[in-house]
Amino acid sequence: MKYLVLLLDGMADYPVPELSGKTPMEVAHKPNIDLLSSKSEVGLCKTVADGLSPGSDVANLSVLGYDPMVCYTGRSPLEAASIGVNLKETDVSMRCNLVTLSDEEDYADKTMVDYCADDISTEEAEKIIEFIEAELGNDIYKFYSGVSYRHCLVIQNGTTELGKMTPPHDISGRVVGEYLSKADAAKPLLELMKKSYELLKDHPVNLERIKRGKRPANSIWLWGEGRKPQLQDFKEKNKITGGIVSAVDLLRGIGKCANMSVPIVTGATGYIDSDFTAKKNAAISLFEQGCDLVYIHMEAPDECGHRGEVQNKIKSIEIIDEQVVGPMMDYLKGTPHRILVMPDHPTPLTIKTHVSDPVPYLIYNSEAEVSGPATINEKTAAETGVKIDFGPSVMDKLIGKLS
Repeated sequence: MKYLVLLLDGMADYPVPELSGKTPMEVAHKPNIDLLSSKSEVGLCKTVADGLSPGSDVANLSVLGYDPMVCYTGRSPLEAASIGVNLKETDVSMRCNLVTLSDEEDYADKTMVDYCADDISTEEAEKIIEFIEAELGNDIYKFYSGVSYRHCLVIQNGTTELGKMTPPHDISGRVVGEYLSKADAAKPLLELMKKSYELLKDHPVNLERIKRGKRPANSIWLWGEGRKPQLQDFKEKNKITGGIVSAVDLLRGIGKCANMSVPIVTGATGYIDSDFTAKKNAAISLFEQGCDLVYIHMEAPDECGHRGEVQNKIKSIEIIDEQVVGPMMDYLKGTPHRILVMPDHPTPLTIKTHVSDPVPYLIYNSEAEVSGPATINEKTAAETGVKIDFGPSVMDKLIGKLS
């Protein structure tokens, strides 16, 4: 039996005025996903437990079968694992975004113009992070470069009692002052952020980007603090081998911490311009190498949600349906298999950030097809009356631990 998880990050949404009150899932032409829906168990899954923040870290851990209430130690440590940072027990890791802020004199008066600095390239970002490490790094602070705008700061003998360190994608277009932590322990980190603006506003990489009509990566933004994660080995937990295909350090880090196979996919960006065919090919390669379960994580719908890009969010679902879902269905034909299709959390276009509402899911079993709705979206999933209240049990249901 082969198991395939198709995780369309942030795909679920709220009714969108520009779409006459429909959601991108309702509007998108997704014949392959809908074909699966018509032969699958369809329902809603609560991936984010009450009391937890609806981040992709918590939600994807849940879909993978891990209880975040037990194993979650913070977002950045998972990403640190992906880029090869060996955290000590006394270290605290933080996500270090490269962002674009407006140019008001007082840092607190600046606006979060772009949480990803116009999707800065990894090559450009690496030069900036190397510069920040040379200028601000020391025996306490160490900066590590990751992918695109997503990087890492490791604090020696650090604390996680930092108050509210706000994710930048939660405050797009807002003045940042009220979202800066007021905790005393966070003050040195806020100073790093302020100093970074002065260092980066005239950095050669940014001056060149401005010439090309791109937004500058003119500040670091620190958040997502946590300590070294401890995840149970995926094979030991589930009695099957697993692999993760993803462009983002978070998912790659989860995979590495769970001792899953995590290939590097050239051309995978995490946005709508990602090489989805390359991700599909990587998934097939994992199956061919003996993986029992392959988890394909696709970030594009989430990124479009954060940016408020209505048509691109629809387009991202359609591209994934055509370039990943259909070909993977063809590959699995003739082999006993089960497929799980779902988002990790909604990323509504109207508010441009994550919410913890239950998400639609389908589970297809080639050996036990059932009658499901002709299309899957937020409404049809709710109408089935099927509900998974404990998110991590969706993995048990997929692999047959639960009926």
